[in-house]
Amino acid sequence: MKTVYAIRHVMFEDLGSFAELARGRGYQIRYVEAGIEDLTRIDPLLPDLLVVLGGPIGVYEEETYPFITAELALLEKRLAADRPTLGICLGAQMMAKALGARVYSGPVKEIGWQPLTITPAGMASPVRHLTADKTSMLHWHGDTFDLPHGATLLASSANYAQQAFRWGKHALAFQCHPEIQGGRMESWLIGNTIELNKNGLSIPRLREETRQLAPALEVQGGLCLGEWLDGLPE
Repeated sequence: MKTVYAIRHVMFEDLGSFAELARGRGYQIRYVEAGIEDLTRIDPLLPDLLVVLGGPIGVYEEETYPFITAELALLEKRLAADRPTLGICLGAQMMAKALGARVYSGPVKEIGWQPLTITPAGMASPVRHLTADKTSMLHWHGDTFDLPHGATLLASSANYAQQAFRWGKHALAFQCHPEIQGGRMESWLIGNTIELNKNGLSIPRLREETRQLAPALEVQGGLCLGEWLDGLPE
């Protein structure tokens, strides 16, 4: 059976709708808990697919969170071998850093729903399923990154140029959250309540926008991630 290793940084930021897609294609999922499990003991080339999930920390906080160093080293080896890799939010930032790009605090907090602008390269990829006429997108980040050398930009948002990129033949990164499931949003609202209140964001409004917009994203995100999965080597 094929395997997915998903590096998880906080419990409520999991594979979301991606889990069912992967299982339906014969993948067995194993969560790897960052900061708890020893990432240096994981063979970076072993899983058929590596997914690096989101979280509230910064890639540049290695002194505060030493496991980041091991996570980046794992990703460097994985990407150098062009093994299938997916990064979501913090995971995309980790991939960018592992590929030599700068990761840094952005000018604004981007939290909430807004559409993506898909590049011509994105329209020739599975990311074409995420155009603004088909779905809005959930964003939840304050950091950003420069596009890694050799990467292809696939999508942007109003506030940030780098929202999705591909690298090599089998690596895909999303700064945003195409995997989100509307029914799981309450966990995000609880887990991020301090950040939401600090930034003056309305939790009831975000809950209502999720109720309205998440169903379309679950469909379109599934089409995007499913097509990408189907294009990976057997």
